Amino acid sequence: MEWMLMALVSAALLGVYDLAKKLAARDNAVPMVLFASACVATSIWGPLLIAQQFAGDAFPIEFLKVQPLTWTDHGKLFAKSVLVGASWTLALFSLKHLPLSIAAPIRSTSPVWTIAIAIGFLGERPTSLQWVGIAIVIASFWRFSTLGKSEGIGFSTNRWVGCMLLATLLGSLSSIYDKYLLQTGHYSPATVQAWFTIYMLPVMTPLALHWWFQQPDKTIASDADMNLDTKSPTGSPAHNGTIRPRPASKFEFRTSVGCISPLLLAADMVYFTAMANPEAMVSVISTLRRCSVVVALILGASRLGEVNLQQKAFCVGGILLGAAMILMGK
Repeated sequence: MEWMLMALVSAALLGVYDLAKKLAARDNAVPMVLFASACVATSIWGPLLIAQQFAGDAFPIEFLKVQPLTWTDHGKLFAKSVLVGASWTLALFSLKHLPLSIAAPIRSTSPVWTIAIAIGFLGERPTSLQWVGIAIVIASFWRFSTLGKSEGIGFSTNRWVGCMLLATLLGSLSSIYDKYLLQTGHYSPATVQAWFTIYMLPVMTPLALHWWFQQPDKTIASDADMNLDTKSPTGSPAHNGTIRPRPASKFEFRTSVGCISPLLLAADMVYFTAMANPEAMVSVISTLRRCSVVVALILGASRLGEVNLQQKAFCVGGILLGAAMILMGK
């Protein structure tokens, strides 16, 4: 039961994290947002690793102690950073262009993929009541896709929906890999988080450098500048009789950018601790953790003024019911 409650705590933190990402990415350069977030995370774990090198066994915070690793171990953790880096990049580009109340539920379909992999390859067997709860949660997530059509978002044709779905699949593979690292590999939660966080910086650097060097100058117009252009008779942005290319987003370091990594580190530490429990099932944890969509919906309504909230709230009710059945089924 304890590991399931920890999964719900992680979900609440993830919901606030989703809002921070949305605010950070809006009219901002996604590669630099990702790079800045990686820098903030490294600035948190870097000093902790250095302190442990000097303090050794005398390091006072037990749950933050990092195990000594071989080069092979480092390779396994670097592989996780590459997998998560690809997922984050696709997800943040999608989140920039989709409403939070649509993007978060799409991301929350990850239990579908995680459950399929966990049952097919890891031999997990949820109880009958948990199966019903998982089915209700998944059905509620799917209902969000139909609501997206009323907001002009065609799930079969919108490229950002496709990117978010691919990000979700990669995230599901990362969840399965987490179970391998924490339960089979016996890495401590702190070890996985510390080195995965450190390695995210080199993983995100190439994309940031590509964005930086492709700019003709470093004073870049934001996406909002397009609204200042004179419209052509067909409604297309025009300038001196010609259609202007869409400018790249500028980068602005905001408070929300600085909040992304601390929120994720807190959510992941709780999640890794739950996953390290030998009784923990990745199919159940993944489903509970994606209840973060509840928080995202509430914050999307209060902070972003998003629409169709009554129908989305009905779907959220299904998610809460399913989560309750998963908890009672233990």
